Amino acid sequence: MHAFRQAAEARDTEAIEALLADDVVFTSPVAFKPYPGKALTLAILRAVLRVFEDFRYVREYEGTDAHDSALMFTATVDGKALQGCDFLHTDADGLIDELTVMVRPLSAAHALAEAMNAQFDQITREATAS
Repeated sequence: MHAFRQAAEARDTEAIEALLADDVVFTSPVAFKPYPGKALTLAILRAVLRVFEDFRYVREYEGTDAHDSALMFTATVDGKALQGCDFLHTDADGLIDELTVMVRPLSAAHALAEAMNAQFDQITREATAS
């Protein structure tokens, strides 16, 4: 099982932090521009753990090399069921340097965008406190 999967399912943000490269780039399913840096990525992931209900991974895929993997998940946000996928890329040290998330359906993506927008101030505080 992928270490990121284990950490996320356990809601272990310290373990998640240890898996992220300092220069990690997070690409959100609901925002146009990517978010660079470990502190901001970790703050976003903490917010996701706050807004996702019934979160669980359902499938795991490995890429053709050891640096790429995909983790499919299900969750609920504000009563909307969603399916999603975390696409992970690791650097030469085995740390996650790219994390891209996609979700469906559109109604759940809208619910996620609203829920994350409500977390924006706390995300900013957490990221700048690091």
